[in-house]
Amino acid sequence: MPETLHLLLPDLAATEALAARAAALVRPGDAILLEGPLGAGKSAFCRAFLRAAARNPALEVPSPSFTLVQGYDLPRGPAHHFDLYRLAGPEELEELGWEEAREGIVLVEWPDRLGWLAPPDALRLALRPDPAGEARHAMLRGWDARLAALAGL
Repeated sequence: MPETLHLLLPDLAATEALAARAAALVRPGDAILLEGPLGAGKSAFCRAFLRAAARNPALEVPSPSFTLVQGYDLPRGPAHHFDLYRLAGPEELEELGWEEAREGIVLVEWPDRLGWLAPPDALRLALRPDPAGEARHAMLRGWDARLAALAGL
């Protein structure tokens, strides 16, 4: 059974630090699936991940909410940031270049829309805001051999 880690991310800086650790551990062919309600920090994680992976803190990282996918050329290979909120299901992914994107790194917000296309070896990151403040609760599953390093343990 895959290991699951629970982390408390007290602020945006902690979310960004988690994203930077993920960027240091990512490999071509990896998928990061981000779950959580609107405002949970999925886009903030993706923005910090892409900036860290590009080694460019000023990298412009627009939300793919309307374009559905944004592509990036990173030192470790191509990356694609998908926002599938407006998709009905996996049938609509083909025209977004899903198969080609899987050769590189993919970050997917709203991965429930992937259906049978969800990579079984993906890192799953569920974020939930803490109602008492700016903290987030994070649940991480996948990347078993890299999970402890990702959690900063």
